[in-house]
Amino acid sequence: MADAPETSMSVFRLLPSLSEYRHLQLNSFDSRQLMRWQDGGSEADRLAQLRAGWTGEKRWAMSDFPSGYPGAPVLSRRLTEDFGEDLSTAGSLVPVEIDGARGDEYFLYIVDAVVDCLDLRRSSKPKRLDGEVKKPVYRPEALPMHLPAFRLPQFPTAVQWNSWAAARLVELTGDQIEARLTWSQDPAAKPHPDPWGF
Repeated sequence: MADAPETSMSVFRLLPSLSEYRHLQLNSFDSRQLMRWQDGGSEADRLAQLRAGWTGEKRWAMSDFPSGYPGAPVLSRRLTEDFGEDLSTAGSLVPVEIDGARGDEYFLYIVDAVVDCLDLRRSSKPKRLDGEVKKPVYRPEALPMHLPAFRLPQFPTAVQWNSWAAARLVELTGDQIEARLTWSQDPAAKPHPDPWGF
């Protein structure tokens, strides 16, 4: 079972663990459209549904958190119901259409909340190609701790999870989620050396 993230003021990247669970491979056209919308596209680019297909051994259980794409967290119906209405404070859920699947109810969590809370002077410089911030430092007074997740204007194609939401999802899924610390207000905490890598 994965260790639950600390619930202090900290931020995480969530991705499926490498345990024996089936994961989703997202439709490349839909993924590009989502990135276009996140990167300042029009409302017409916003996805109404996401297409995907299962990967992994058929004998493995299907993950409740099956997408490793940084900007496209996918949650099972169980997670969305157990998490409650908190998800709607930062975004909305759209259905995932899974190739050849029947009764597998999953939802893409589209995070609308874009919050300018990065300390640009102390953070690593955003990468030119995609805006990735490898070593972020946040301004605590600007961090939207009331939201489960948010995106940064500098790195809009990645979802950042606040500590309380990350802890709750890890608690609900056990060994299915890897929570990588990207920043903490606790100076003793050690952020992951490559939080956005695979």
